[in-house]
Amino acid sequence: MMSLRRARPAATLLASVAFLAFAAAPSNAEDAAKPAATPAPAAQPAPATPAAQATPTISVDGQPITQDDLNAVEQEIGPSLSPQLSPAKRQDIIINAAINLRVAANAAEQQKVLDEAEVQKKLAFYRQRILIDALVAKAVKEAVTEDAIKKAYDEQVKLIPAQDEVHARHILVASEDDAKKVEARLKAGEDFAKVAKEVSKDPGSAEQGGDLGWFTKDRMVKEFAEAAFGMKPGEVSQPVKSQFGYHIIKLEERRPQAPPALDRVKQQISDYLTQKTQQEVFAKLRAAAKIVQPPPAPADPADGGMQLPGTDDPAQTSPAPATPAPAAPAQ
Repeated sequence: MMSLRRARPAATLLASVAFLAFAAAPSNAEDAAKPAATPAPAAQPAPATPAAQATPTISVDGQPITQDDLNAVEQEIGPSLSPQLSPAKRQDIIINAAINLRVAANAAEQQKVLDEAEVQKKLAFYRQRILIDALVAKAVKEAVTEDAIKKAYDEQVKLIPAQDEVHARHILVASEDDAKKVEARLKAGEDFAKVAKEVSKDPGSAEQGGDLGWFTKDRMVKEFAEAAFGMKPGEVSQPVKSQFGYHIIKLEERRPQAPPALDRVKQQISDYLTQKTQQEVFAKLRAAAKIVQPPPAPADPADGGMQLPGTDDPAQTSPAPATPAPAAPAQ
């Protein structure tokens, strides 16, 4: 579905003013290289009030730049600023960007840019986008609540099929002869983990004594899975051949698979509910509106399935996203 994040008509301008603000800000390195001038003695100013310290006055031609103005600029350019900037330097860049934006906007108004036809068209278009953003955000806020997330989670947990998972170790070798040698060492009483570290060819588990952690049957190749899930805890298998070589398996534990904790899948469920709400908003609006439009173009796999949100064309409309079933917890 097309993203409904707010369109940013001033993105290019803001990038420019942010760059200019950064370039105009004093360089600490350059300042450090200059010889320090001896300051003339000055009278000590009266201590600033807490309010004055927290909210410095910023204005352009008598027009104040408020904290809301700074917040709006930071929302636009903040993600592009280097995370290595100090908080003070970051704030300085944002302030200068807000000043540059106000100076440029004032100049544009003085030059009657607002009266130009193309500008009016763009303002009308972005007004619609801002209204859409606000409308959808309101619907999402009402729909995607903690209770809704918990309800969706509980519903999906019920759909997870009951199955066991096992905790196992293995030793992987290249040939059947090597596997028989390993089997003989284990029968003689050598520690499984020790032998795995010495001879196993599996780079992902050898250093951990062959430990594969917890897994369900569908996560392993067929021959390995059937052998492992046919064993009891504490048992060691005979050599099992697979496409990777020969395995000697030791089953450590078995248990019913537990669903993942809500906290692990909360964001995934929230994203699903957000997308679902967006689709429902547009579907409802389109159903209530009298729409005249040309016939839809035939589906073309090459277009990647892109479509406008809320389109009611069956050939073009993707089905509502399936609620993501919580994945099994990794151990």
